[in-house]
Amino acid sequence: MREIAASTISDHVAEMCEEANIYLGEEEFQALKDALETEESPTGREVLKQLIENVEIARNEQIPICQDTGFAVFFVEWGQELHLTGGTLEEAINAGVRRGYDEGYLRKSIVDDPLYDRKNTGDNTPAVIYTDIVPGDKVKIAFAPKGGGSENMSTVKMLKPSDGEDGLVDFVVNHVKAAGPNPCPPIVVGVGIGGTFDKVAVQAKKALFRPVGTPHADSRFAALEKKILNKINDLGVGPQGFGGRTFALAVHIETYPSHIASMAAAVNINCHACRHLERTL
Repeated sequence: MREIAASTISDHVAEMCEEANIYLGEEEFQALKDALETEESPTGREVLKQLIENVEIARNEQIPICQDTGFAVFFVEWGQELHLTGGTLEEAINAGVRRGYDEGYLRKSIVDDPLYDRKNTGDNTPAVIYTDIVPGDKVKIAFAPKGGGSENMSTVKMLKPSDGEDGLVDFVVNHVKAAGPNPCPPIVVGVGIGGTFDKVAVQAKKALFRPVGTPHADSRFAALEKKILNKINDLGVGPQGFGGRTFALAVHIETYPSHIASMAAAVNINCHACRHLERTL
């Protein structure tokens, strides 16, 4: 049985919080540059140039890409042969978030009471943590700072199995159309299909952790991703809502087995700064 200290988890989480907010991933950055090459609208191209420049400034000046440094969201795969010492996993992750957001001078955006007092916790905790137990003696930590503007454009709908592919496509495209410029396009669209009301929402968020533009392993769903992406970009909303072809950079679908009576569907949107980072320890 391999052991790992809670403090080691905290150290890595703190680093990840700072790094993800400052450095946009290479796949995501390349997607913006590719969009600049194909965008037909002069205004859209100008907006994309500014977004690309913003990413470069963040890297060079060591400052956050966006002032909204997000809700700290983690997907953790914990090897069943790995033993954590010196604290719990939740404590270790929250300690890392607390330190990373403080040392990185990142905005703290979390309030403890969602309805009444809405007092800021002052350290961007608690994090949102999803954990899976997997074979092996390693831990994989995936982190994303999820901004409020794009998160607000999320939705879940309990479709009927008879709605089929057409119903699913209409649901996603119509929802993204209604979101319009609010989630700061060009966006990445995470789509969950199947599972329960809660599970499908998690699948939609998990879809945003894939490198931008990476197709689904199942060719049927890969084709569906492309179909939905084309329909979204045909809407003409464009970068930041100023018109053009680049409303979305990618559509990612994640699925889960479904009950015979239902076909749950969810949409979780990320802005152009689709920040996420992954480490295996």
